[in-house]
Amino acid sequence: MKMKKYTAPSISEAMKLVRAELGEDAVIINSKVIVTKKLFGLIKQKNFEVLAGVDQVETKTMSPQLPDLQSNTKTIQYKEPEEQPKLHIDDTLSKELKSEIADLKLMMKSMQKHTIQSELPENFLPYIDFLKRQELSEELITAISDELFVHQKQKNAPLTEVEMKEITKEVLRELLKELPMGGLSYQKKYINVFGPTGVGKTTTIAKMAARSVLEKKKKIGFITTDTYRIAAIEQLKTYANLLQAPVEIVYNANDYKKAIENFAHLDLVFIDTAGRNYKEAKYVDDLKKMINFDEEVESYLVLALTAKEQDMESIIQQFGEIPIGKYIFTKIDETNSIGTMYNLMIKYNKGLAYYTNGQEVPEDIEVADLDAVLELFFQGEYE
Repeated sequence: MKMKKYTAPSISEAMKLVRAELGEDAVIINSKVIVTKKLFGLIKQKNFEVLAGVDQVETKTMSPQLPDLQSNTKTIQYKEPEEQPKLHIDDTLSKELKSEIADLKLMMKSMQKHTIQSELPENFLPYIDFLKRQELSEELITAISDELFVHQKQKNAPLTEVEMKEITKEVLRELLKELPMGGLSYQKKYINVFGPTGVGKTTTIAKMAARSVLEKKKKIGFITTDTYRIAAIEQLKTYANLLQAPVEIVYNANDYKKAIENFAHLDLVFIDTAGRNYKEAKYVDDLKKMINFDEEVESYLVLALTAKEQDMESIIQQFGEIPIGKYIFTKIDETNSIGTMYNLMIKYNKGLAYYTNGQEVPEDIEVADLDAVLELFFQGEYE
């Protein structure tokens, strides 16, 4: 096999060199990234080294036996001579090349994940590790890293920890500034609160309701569609008694309509929907059949920061046809990483109403404010 190394600024350019010299049958044997430092290590130039090879195979030119053109009495059919060898070299190389290309794609994907480490100054790496521990998305980490690099280059000196934090805040601020922040508007009467089981939805509703009574002096009531769990109904009744607020339990659309009529005199009605596995579309469809989403409704989706981001994304996507205004994130006190909160708001272009940090009613709930939300990112100690 003939082998040769090629170096180029990109994989595609390296592959052009390989094909130009070795042909289309060349096989990628190995590839790696070569990083050279410039300007005292502040700038690192990346090249790709590819080791390629091709089998040198001598093929015989086979002359087919010519048929007797003078004979018109039988059908002419070409028959391959028995002594002709059946060569599978091209097919084999094709399979090997496909395999190598597949491996190369995996390798490139892996390289992209480590681009930050290979391209940024070493003093950034502990901070990048902190961003990863916060479970910030790779896209956001890359955006922050780019800004860190630009600022350090302009400063012509290593950034301090305080400077890196401020740059991070500004990147996040720019991405979040257009999203709505803040709690109840008190402009709409019906407050729909959705969320899967186990996120602390009923307790969160109680906190919102208590503040409406104590701070805004609103007359409130509760509607619950959570007829699957007796404990949930009893819990809501307990909060309602403390707030001297009526409760209606509804089982179907007719019950819901009657409850709305009964609460016509109230300022605010909090609707506690059933906590179900909303990764299944049928439960969301049930809600759409029961609840009337008109202009008098504000809707919130409650998500627990202790859950997996992938699971939360599945739930968000299921609620895509329901007019969710903002998110409410719970259990922020039960996790050391809150990057998921920023990932989801930015990815789905949805603002934040509240975040909760404990079980006490009504104390452990905070109205979302952009500055406070940005500070919240650094609530864990940066090491």
